[in-house]
Amino acid sequence: MLDLLLPPRCLACTAVTDQPGGLCADCWRDMPFLEPPWCMRYGTPFSHDIGKDALSPRAIAEPPVFDRARAATHYSGPARDLVLALKFSRRRELAGPMGSWMARAGREFLDENSVIVPVPLHRFRLWQRRFNQAADLARAVAEVSGGTYVPELLHRNRRTRQQVGLDAAARQKNVRGAFGIREGLEEFVYEKQVVLVDDVLTTGATVSACTKILKSAGAAGVDVLTFANADPASALA
Repeated sequence: MLDLLLPPRCLACTAVTDQPGGLCADCWRDMPFLEPPWCMRYGTPFSHDIGKDALSPRAIAEPPVFDRARAATHYSGPARDLVLALKFSRRRELAGPMGSWMARAGREFLDENSVIVPVPLHRFRLWQRRFNQAADLARAVAEVSGGTYVPELLHRNRRTRQQVGLDAAARQKNVRGAFGIREGLEEFVYEKQVVLVDDVLTTGATVSACTKILKSAGAAGVDVLTFANADPASALA
């Protein structure tokens, strides 16, 4: 009776579905999932397999400070709708399925030894938004992968402008010196493999700033895991 009154809805478009917590057939077909073969460093897909550990032109020209980046989807279509619904419409129930898809995308580096850390919000923005979408996603990834979730490991030293609308150089300047490691949590960094989680990877300025702090504190490696990748090259998927 409850299913008749309140039938399951698609996570992206709210169309009626057969199962709760899933996508309708149309949104599933249109979801821009990313799959190998992809760049070993940035995770952007190749149109054909060019060999193990192949690098994209961007990775050769601009080697990232993080070790690897992986994303579940390209930032378009239903994937973009999910990101915006989680972030701005406070549909926090989306973090579970989104995190499951992320864990699948990051299976190369996720295991029980991973330290899973969200990109932090400044306390003023956290007060405005009431939650950190990256933290919700990181928690979901940890639940699937078995890694250690440390939500307070990183903090923002200062409030920064939103990155939306800034070019790559402005984004880097905006987040320079903005992050730090919370006192007393250094043990979760030193000689550990850290997985840094955010909702969208754009230029990589924010995760690069976080990576530099983590590596300077002795992290053995830092990988980046996001739900979506906004790099135009990732649209090849």
